[in-house]
Amino acid sequence: MSEPQKAKIPYSLNSKSVSDATRLWLDQRGIQLHEIAELVMLLQKKYYPDLTMDECLHNVEKVLGKREVQNAVLTGIQLDILAEEGKLLSPLQEMLANDESLYGVDEILAFSIVNVYGSIGFTNYGYVDKLKPGVLERLNDKNTGQVHTFLDDIVGAIAAAASSRIAHRKQAEREQQVTPIDEIISDVPTE
Repeated sequence: MSEPQKAKIPYSLNSKSVSDATRLWLDQRGIQLHEIAELVMLLQKKYYPDLTMDECLHNVEKVLGKREVQNAVLTGIQLDILAEEGKLLSPLQEMLANDESLYGVDEILAFSIVNVYGSIGFTNYGYVDKLKPGVLERLNDKNTGQVHTFLDDIVGAIAAAASSRIAHRKQAEREQQVTPIDEIISDVPTE
């Protein structure tokens, strides 16, 4: 007689565990959410002068609540750590350790975050990626001994996605305040 087969339990990971790990790894890599919120403020203050840091932080947290964002964060950070520890095979090891300019997979991973709130995020991402303000300047400092080939793009993408989220929400608020065209037309006297 054969041993009774054990029922195979399908793989399932608790979403809270993934969320908690995302926050933990960002924190362990020295990223504070308020630093990302500062990037959001930089991107959106011109368009929404009454925008507060609390709103920016709230939108960063909402972006980080998305599972596809969490997946990108965890993947990118792990690759950075492996490169930092010299545990990747050549030539990938050298490309990541030196943040090779022709290596674009870090940006591709960031695009998965940017896409969460629509294409408007691409312009926001491109702007902060080029300018490298605030926390992005620190992450791009090659003299720290840390590798942030993926993390700098991920942080910029989170800020860009949060900025897009704000833009979409603010537009929806504006539309609710405007009288619908149907009401305007119905108020026009007819001859």
